[in-house]
Formats: sequence, structure tokens, C-alpha cells
Amino acid sequence: MLSTAVPYRGPGVPVHDRGKVLTQVALMLAGGGESCLDIEHLRAGPELFGPVPSDTTVARTFGEITEADRARIAAGVAPLRAKVWETANVFDGDAPVVLDIDASLIEIHSENKAHTAPTFKGTFGFHPIFCFADSTGDTLAAVLRPGNAGANTVVDHVAVLDRSIGQLPADIARGHNAGDDPDTVTRGVVVRADSAGCTEGFLAACRERNVGFFVTARSNLQITAAIDDAIGIEQVWLAALGRDGKPRDDGAAVVELTSLIDDPKLPEGTRLIVRREPLHPGAQRSLFPSMDYRYWGFYTDQDGDPVDLDVTMRAHAHVEQHIQRLKDSGLCRFPFTDYVTNSAWLMVVTLAADLLRWFQLVCLTGSWTNARPKTLRWSILHAPGRLIRTARQHIVRIIEGWPTADVLLDAYQRINLIT
Repeated sequence: MLSTAVPYRGPGVPVHDRGKVLTQVALMLAGGGESCLDIEHLRAGPELFGPVPSDTTVARTFGEITEADRARIAAGVAPLRAKVWETANVFDGDAPVVLDIDASLIEIHSENKAHTAPTFKGTFGFHPIFCFADSTGDTLAAVLRPGNAGANTVVDHVAVLDRSIGQLPADIARGHNAGDDPDTVTRGVVVRADSAGCTEGFLAACRERNVGFFVTARSNLQITAAIDDAIGIEQVWLAALGRDGKPRDDGAAVVELTSLIDDPKLPEGTRLIVRREPLHPGAQRSLFPSMDYRYWGFYTDQDGDPVDLDVTMRAHAHVEQHIQRLKDSGLCRFPFTDYVTNSAWLMVVTLAADLLRWFQLVCLTGSWTNARPKTLRWSILHAPGRLIRTARQHIVRIIEGWPTADVLLDAYQRINLIT
């Protein structure tokens, strides 16, 4: 699949297939590599990985990848992703598929990389934006942006949403492209974003794609007045739920204030839900000035009880874990000076992180399905062993007494069942 997506453009016949080079780089990043030079760790095991390119060949391959190549790679990965999701049974039922959009600052210690720039936090580097599938942690789309890219840029949010919809299985994506008839939708899709997604243009784009939304509300005079009207009327505040589904015992409460706002820029049917929590050291900025509570709210067009919708919106915090997995898989290092080449690097970083997630979803059980990449490497991927050959077969023997030997054996048996 990758071989046809990234054609060789040099003279003669390539020694290393370009698609295989990208696959091996993804394996290297999944194993903890951070630069082209780290491919040498795979070259040390030709019996396991076959012919592996040198670091110069890796760099040359990335330099050949164009934007059109990346689009073909994404189109080729989509059916593979759908097969993994089907095998893992992650989207059984008819509940909406939840997508999470967020951006992250990547600090770069060089001014020689194209489009690096000062960020709003006073650092210097890139400001990529991502979209993840909440149930799996897959990176459905990633767009590399300059460090000074705006947090609430509508065109970037719409672009990453469209690319993510293109990565969904056909039965889920149906009816969610721009201008599609709502009657063609067979599975709901909902997108969550922080206040950067709280723009008229992005919410209109969601409605045009028949995609529901949860976005963090920004403070304004209408919201401030609505919260002020609700203060002191305790019967309208409902106890917020914790992760265990039980009412929280810290006094957190939720209220719907939709009837107290009138904003023509919001899509029809938009609801405003506000949560209050007792102030604590380090609490973030509040929607409403108060000495007792921190007020935080969000807009949504979804049906349901305000307390349940609050639980759904709070789960947007999972996006921080997804971004951290990318940072553990090469996101913090952009080894090239060219912007297009670094965009190709970002694409392979997301592929490496997805390979780890797919391995966890399909081959592991229990707490291992959500283990961090570092834990997987120390416990499973880098387990010491010895490669022997017997009966015309290569066999990997794990060191005796290795604590996760049973996990490795179980994962191997699961791979045998699905291949």
C-alpha cells in the first residue's frame, strides 16, 4: 500500500522500496527512536526486519515525499484502520463516534527549520493541530503549522475535521462530508474541542457536515449575566458526576442556562451548560468572577441530561494522553529544515503511534491496552531474547524469568489468530 503511495522518483531501480522505508521508520519510532540515525538499531537485526536502509536513505526518502503522496498514504491507511477497529470491536452499537480536536506547542531549538516561529507562550517552534478518535486514541489527522499559528483558526479546524472524516470507516463517515443530506447519515459523529473551536465558522462547518459538537464556551457578557442569575437558586444546580458515575462529594454542580442566552451566531439548537467547582490552588481562569467557585461552560447541540453531557465533555481531557503518546513517539523532534519534509515526518510519527495503539487494542488485554509507550517498550518491545533457527524456522526465545513473558506469548497467539 505505501509502496504505491510513495513512488520512487530517482534514476534506475531503488535498493530500498520507499513504502518499506516508511514502515521501518514507523517501527523505529514506535520502539523509541527520535531521529533518522536511530534506524541503525533495526539494521542490527536483518533476520527480523530484513534489509534496512541507512539513515541517509531515510532522509532522502522523506525529502521525496510530496503533499500528494501524503494524501495517498492517508487514503491507504484508512481501510487498514477500519479493519483494526472491526477486529477490536471498538465501535459496536449505535452510540455516536466521538472525535477530539486539539493543538500542541512543539519547542524547536533552531531557527533554521522553515516556518518555526515564536509561540503565544513565549517559546519557539511549531504549533501542530490534531484530531483523535476518543475510543481508540488513533490520530486520524495531523496538520503541521507554524509556531505563531492562531489557536482558533477556523480553516485549520475544518481541515483537520475533514481529514479525520476521511479516515473513518465508510459506514461511519457516510453523510458527514460537506453538504451531505442528513438523511444519509447512518452513524452519528460528534467532535469536541476547547475554546479554540468556539467560532462561528467552525460550528457552521460542523452543522454543514451533520457533525455534532461540544466546544468550550468563551466568557462574554451574556454568559456572565446568565451565571449571575443562577447564583443563589440552588434548586437549578444539579450535582456533577465523577468518573465512577456517582455524584461528586466536592460540591461540583451543573446547570443549563440555554434559556438565558440569545446569540444569533450559534447554530440553532445550541445549548449552554455551566459547571461550578470549589476554588482550589492552581485553578484555571473562570467564566465568572467569584471568590467561592470556578465556573466553566460549554456549548453543545446534543440531546440529553446536562449532567451526562458534562461528563461527556469532561472526557475531552483524554486528548492530553493522546498527544503525550505522540510526543513519546518522535513528535518532539523534527529533524529536517524543509517544512514539507517535516510534515512527512509528522505523518510517520502519527503512523508509529497508531501502530502501538492497534497493537494494544488487538493483541493486549487488561491494563496493557492503555499503557504508555515507555511502559510497552521497557516491558514488551525491548524484552531481552535470543533468535535461534531450528527446523528451518526462526524462533525468538525470551530470557527465562522475564516478568511479561506470558503477555508476550498471549499477544503472539492473538496475532496468529488474526493473520
